[in-house]
Amino acid sequence: MTGRETIFALSSGAGRAAIAVLRISGPAAQSIVAALAGPCPPPRRFAVRTLRSPDGGEAIDKAGVIWLPAPATATGEDMAEFHIHGSEAVASHLFRVLSGFEGVRVAEPGEFTRRGFINGKLDLVEAEGLSDLLAARTEAQRRQAMHQFLGGSSAIIETWRNSLIASLATVDAVVEFSEEGDVAGVADQAWRNDAQALIDHMQRAVARAGRAESLRRGLRVVFAGAPNTGKSSLLNALAQRDVAIVSPLAGTTRDSIEVLLDLDGVPVVLTDTAGLRDGSVDDIERQGMARTRRFAGEADLVVWLWSRDVVGSDVVAEGVRPDMVVETKSDLTPGTTDGRESNRISTLSGEGMVAFVDRLSDFVKARVGLGEAAVIVRERQIQAVEESIRFLNDALRQPTGALELVSADLRGAATALARLTGRIDVEDWLDDIFSRFCIGK
Repeated sequence: MTGRETIFALSSGAGRAAIAVLRISGPAAQSIVAALAGPCPPPRRFAVRTLRSPDGGEAIDKAGVIWLPAPATATGEDMAEFHIHGSEAVASHLFRVLSGFEGVRVAEPGEFTRRGFINGKLDLVEAEGLSDLLAARTEAQRRQAMHQFLGGSSAIIETWRNSLIASLATVDAVVEFSEEGDVAGVADQAWRNDAQALIDHMQRAVARAGRAESLRRGLRVVFAGAPNTGKSSLLNALAQRDVAIVSPLAGTTRDSIEVLLDLDGVPVVLTDTAGLRDGSVDDIERQGMARTRRFAGEADLVVWLWSRDVVGSDVVAEGVRPDMVVETKSDLTPGTTDGRESNRISTLSGEGMVAFVDRLSDFVKARVGLGEAAVIVRERQIQAVEESIRFLNDALRQPTGALELVSADLRGAATALARLTGRIDVEDWLDDIFSRFCIGK
């Protein structure tokens, strides 16, 4: 890593705290420790030192110091950590001192992890898992991110790639020794069986990826219905705060309002939408209703709300396909039953709310599928696997005996998987992936 700049950043959160952790990575890490804290402590041993400015010896802080020599570090470079008192004044002063060293600068977002990737400490799928882990808000998101970060997905992808390499070696060997008996016919059937099995595995992974992506971004649940059927009241009740304006006047909600909710570990984005009705002459309300239809069409789950005091609200609007139908304001008509199968809830009395949340939770967990961990979860990953599948299908369409062409297709399929984990040809993706990290990571 000779010639690379040394970088530093806070790895703990910004603002006042008991302790703040400042990380340093690069060739000047050891000399920085020596300049500020005296001789380096033994590797990977926590030592308490007084940090002093190198220009005049002024005490900056009494801090914990850890010296981490390469290559057994997160970045693969020499690293150091200063565990300082977490005041903004201490951190700012230390930042100014470190910036005064030649070849030392503040890290860019994700630069520590990017250096770890470049130095082989983790592959690209694991890095994306780490990014998702840092952004995780719920237990299900954490589990999915950890599966990728700890190499679970990469191990499966590497198994696929090794299978392709084995088939490729068989095909290339037959091409080299094609004169020897019926080797070509036996080898042709063998690689075709392996390719079809691999396609089946990868197609299942792609099918599972859509649910995994929903888990990453949050499952979108849309409340739809006629005006004044309690959509905003239900959103406020679930959010446990006044998010949406509630009024007896129809058409109060003109635009969508979103709330992020943790529902049994699954992230859910609840969306309150403008009420749907015929005959509105209000241009703003009509724009809001157009958005309602669009959101309902894009949602993972649509809940249609109706109430007996709004005539005709039990009739689902044309083009809306609800997954659940719920009667609201049950407190206005207690004990009413007319044989229609519907949930009954009241945000005022609380009637039916627990059962509604349980049913909503069951729908959500069924949609994301919380069983087997997903292998691929991002659009970039999906594209790479689909490209590998296309090459394999091309290989299967080659006529018997066209092993040179088969070899080229198998090589393309293996290359796509190598690109997935970052083994080759990923420079175009790196800025996008690592820019999403926080600065100290």
